Amino acid sequence: MATIHVDGNDYEVEDSDNLLHACLSLGLDIPYFCWHPAMGSVGACRQCAVKQYKDADDDRGMLVMSCMAPVKDDAYISIADAEAKVFRETVIEFLMVNHPHDCPVCEEGGHCHLQDMTVMTGHDRRRYRFRKRTHRNQNLGPFIAHEMNRCITCYRCTRFYQDYAGGEDLGAFGAHDNVYFGRVTDGTLESEFSGNLTEVCPTGVFTDQTHSDHYTRKWDLQFAPSVCHQCASGCNISPGERYGDIRRIENRYNGDVNGYFLCDRGRFGYGYVNRKDRPTRPECREAGGEARTMEVDEALDLAADRLRGARRLIGIGSPRASLESNHRLRQLVGAANFSTGIEAGELARIRRMQALNREAGLATPSLREIEQCDAILVLGEDLIQSAARVALSVRQAVRGKGAELGAERGIPEWNAEAVKTIAQDAGHPLFLATPDVTKLDGIAAHAERLAPDDIARLGFAVAHALDSTAPAVEGLDAATSQLVERIADALLAAKKPLIIAGESLGSMAILEAAGNIARALGRRQRSDAGLTLVRREANSVGLGLLGGESLDWALAQLETGDADGVVILENDLYTRLPAPRVDSALGRATALVVVDHQRTPTWGRADIGLPAGTFAESDGTLVSLEGRAQRFYQVFDPSYMRPDTRIRESWRWLHALHATLERQPVETILLDDLTQAVAEDAPALAPLHQNTPEAMFRIHGLKLAREPHRYSGRTAMRANLDVNEPRAPMDLDTPFAFSMEGYSGYREPRREVAFAWAPGWNSPQAWNKFQDEVGGHLRAGDPGKRLFTAAAAGGDYCTDIPVAFKPREGEWQVLDLPQLFGGDDMSRRAEPIRERMAPPQVALNQTDAAGLGIGAGDAVSIAVDGTRFRLPARLSAGLPPGVVGLPAGSIQEVTGGLTPGAVRWGAVAKAEHDGQAPAGEARP
Repeated sequence: MATIHVDGNDYEVEDSDNLLHACLSLGLDIPYFCWHPAMGSVGACRQCAVKQYKDADDDRGMLVMSCMAPVKDDAYISIADAEAKVFRETVIEFLMVNHPHDCPVCEEGGHCHLQDMTVMTGHDRRRYRFRKRTHRNQNLGPFIAHEMNRCITCYRCTRFYQDYAGGEDLGAFGAHDNVYFGRVTDGTLESEFSGNLTEVCPTGVFTDQTHSDHYTRKWDLQFAPSVCHQCASGCNISPGERYGDIRRIENRYNGDVNGYFLCDRGRFGYGYVNRKDRPTRPECREAGGEARTMEVDEALDLAADRLRGARRLIGIGSPRASLESNHRLRQLVGAANFSTGIEAGELARIRRMQALNREAGLATPSLREIEQCDAILVLGEDLIQSAARVALSVRQAVRGKGAELGAERGIPEWNAEAVKTIAQDAGHPLFLATPDVTKLDGIAAHAERLAPDDIARLGFAVAHALDSTAPAVEGLDAATSQLVERIADALLAAKKPLIIAGESLGSMAILEAAGNIARALGRRQRSDAGLTLVRREANSVGLGLLGGESLDWALAQLETGDADGVVILENDLYTRLPAPRVDSALGRATALVVVDHQRTPTWGRADIGLPAGTFAESDGTLVSLEGRAQRFYQVFDPSYMRPDTRIRESWRWLHALHATLERQPVETILLDDLTQAVAEDAPALAPLHQNTPEAMFRIHGLKLAREPHRYSGRTAMRANLDVNEPRAPMDLDTPFAFSMEGYSGYREPRREVAFAWAPGWNSPQAWNKFQDEVGGHLRAGDPGKRLFTAAAAGGDYCTDIPVAFKPREGEWQVLDLPQLFGGDDMSRRAEPIRERMAPPQVALNQTDAAGLGIGAGDAVSIAVDGTRFRLPARLSAGLPPGVVGLPAGSIQEVTGGLTPGAVRWGAVAKAEHDGQAPAGEARP
């Protein structure tokens, strides 16, 4: 620690910080542009100048750039010095010389770091009256809009895109005062994290293209703290709503989880919330198959009558629904009649991962903790595609070697360019074992292409190398044995080794291999090691902890006639099991009630359909792959802007249906009571009640605001419906108000921050006002409650080691290869995501393809699990012989729902076709 004196006040700060970081962490305002807390300092913009004095007697001092000045004990600093203020004002005036005067029409207006800093420096007159430099903008794809004339050359965009996220197609071109940030040619930005440019850029050079079509100023949006539902990483988000539509999603800071950054699927995949074909009123399927809409009471009465006529009622839950909704369904049908809605193989793997998280002896690290790891082994997961935000943390872990090398030479981690120069291509060791090439290969110490069983064998061998009492693997070749020793040595030499696996390839053996490695490290007393196990869906972990049977079990109950009534919660069964089996089972049901927010094939089979709220219209709890339980909050009440809608939260529908079935009045149920019931019903979820503040939480007697202070047009929003403005909806379930007339200040510590705003800070940089130190944690602690507590390594090593993979004559092992864009059913309904989806292809080994006479793009006939379809070929040099890959998620639109994440065998042949592969021969 060090003591610094700033404008006559004494402060104690970390001596490893720079002055800018230290002052901002103290709540002092210094303008800046090029510095970013996640990317360090480069000293490019000169905006953060302060006066530094030699000692207390020095009355002259010298100007220093605070982002490049290290903290020194007993340092005397002045932010308010007149010379420093004039310097900062002059710098921003120069930066603004070529900046257009377009704030009223700029989409960054009111959300702009440049505006904040211009006001902060006092620069309010433009003296430059000559011709401005202009640039041609580029088409950068469906996510990002480009307006290069607004650039102030801070280099944040390229530093994030290239150095932090590993992108290669965005760069800086030109020199001096004519630098251009863009691509060599027009084209879609290739990085899966390109959307972060909209928040990294301090001006409006890069803006949210998906927001442009329904643009709304930040101060006119209604927000709520939420959690991304697009994968299991648990990233925190701030969705913004206006007129009953989600207009954009921004990153919500969580120091333990996503920090400042989201993946593009999480940021741009919200389009399904706004779809015009969503069910908004209860529907009943008539005898002729036609659907008619109903009112709520009629729908509940009719659904209850149908379900009462069933001999036995079962419920099918969903890993994309909240814990509260799944629990309410479980209560409605009884624990013995509840299915998780997850295919049997996947459910078994989820439960095995749950056991390994608790019993293998290693803790499950947060995303922030992953960034501190210094040796990583990934078994089977293409992380960019299956858990992109985890992959971004892994990239930072590899880059951490530069900070380590810099520290050896006395260079602080925040000195970004010096650290980068020292590091060159050095990185902490990352070992990848996957079936196909990945975007992390370029930073890996070694990337091995293997079939799933061989990936598992590699993992088992590493465990044996770490602990000789672990089972040995027979028949390894010399090269693999050397690789095993290299991996084991790196894990043992590391201070914080990490093992990552998951269920993307549908292999239990890979999970057991990861468990053996974890046990081996645990028995070597490596309590600092970590184990991360990747699940597919937002609440896969939570549903595994809640308990229930598989989807296969539920369909079997219907097929055998043991049950004939079913309630399905937010789940399209056709994406989980083959269509013929789902058709057969649902066809035997005498009563079928579906609660969902999308028109899926399952909704189309319902006798009664009840329109549910999406994450933006609901409250609930999810559990991430880290085992972190997090609450998401309703952003808006859909009935306020659309009085004719009858959308309800899923758990409210199920509560009302239960009461109607029991012929009891429907009593009000509160979310806090329901969450408490979940905690009491499932021992693994007991800490849930510690997760969030109760609905009665207040600050200075006020609920928390969902809307900024400047929210405008409230009294005109519903003028087309009624000149009388109705009362704002009442929220009895959360500490938030559907009104700007709540507490939105930054001074009171809290975890549930709906949007980043503080006086003088309108842009996302306002997060520094809510943190204990800039880039650290929220002052009241980061949201969420961790449910996994690692015990000492227990249990025996798994000895069921698979034999080495051998290609079969005339058959190929068929794998689902995860994909970020199109890999989940919900984001696939968003048009920008569909534009980024690669067309479905079958990946073949080049040698195998040559043997079949197949060239790139040729139509390939594939027969798997009784389903035959055609796809164009993608040739891969890395894919092992005897293995073919199908794109998970989008392939289901072609095949009619092959079991996701399963390892299968199928026939592959060149299709007799004109080269244009049809959409598929199976049910879409």
